[in-house]
Amino acid sequence: MKRLVILCVIASMTIRALAAPANNKAVDRVQAAADVLNEIQGAPDQGIPEEVLGSADCVAVVPTMLKGGFIVAARYGRGVASCRTPKGWSAPAFFTLEGGSVGFQIGGQAVDLVMLVMNKDGMNNLLSSKFQLGADASVAAGPVGRHAAADTDWKMRAQVLTYSRARGVFAGVSLEGARIKQDKDSTRDFYGRMVPFKTSLTGEIDSPNTAHPFLATLAKWAQEAAK
Repeated sequence: MKRLVILCVIASMTIRALAAPANNKAVDRVQAAADVLNEIQGAPDQGIPEEVLGSADCVAVVPTMLKGGFIVAARYGRGVASCRTPKGWSAPAFFTLEGGSVGFQIGGQAVDLVMLVMNKDGMNNLLSSKFQLGADASVAAGPVGRHAAADTDWKMRAQVLTYSRARGVFAGVSLEGARIKQDKDSTRDFYGRMVPFKTSLTGEIDSPNTAHPFLATLAKWAQEAAK
């Protein structure tokens, strides 16, 4: 009996050890997304305008998206998103972003990407857990600066506004043709089970403690934008 108990303990520890690396990757992505937002919004006279961030229904961050190639630029990244709910920012949803654009680009480049979903139509597309920017949802490069210029039409231009940061330079960027879909592997790793996009992003489940870095950062900058 004692030997059986010991074997069960060893088996349990082995299973946890095997599961830990995958889970840590999802948790690390949540922390990296928080770091990206803090660094971008903490830069003086740069970042996402307060009026824009304060109006966003959802915020999605892809830390270190890979972008590269010669003539045809391929993009691939894994990100995390959260939406506003009556109870605050929702539990995070994990997604992948894939797509490409034609242009003269030589060599690989790692960039951080931020996407703001600006209205209910854009949010409905995000909740579908699989859509294409520019086809299912209109997308445009977002304005940059501490405040949006009075003559900009960012409220009317697109369902999704996009930003990128590479080598310290932060700017709006167009992601026409990029495809977003749920990252099921990361979702299972983070929650221990499959959680649909709609379930997490509409606030139907509580956020685990490991989501705190990203959600606390969102709350902080959204509160700053509302002042």
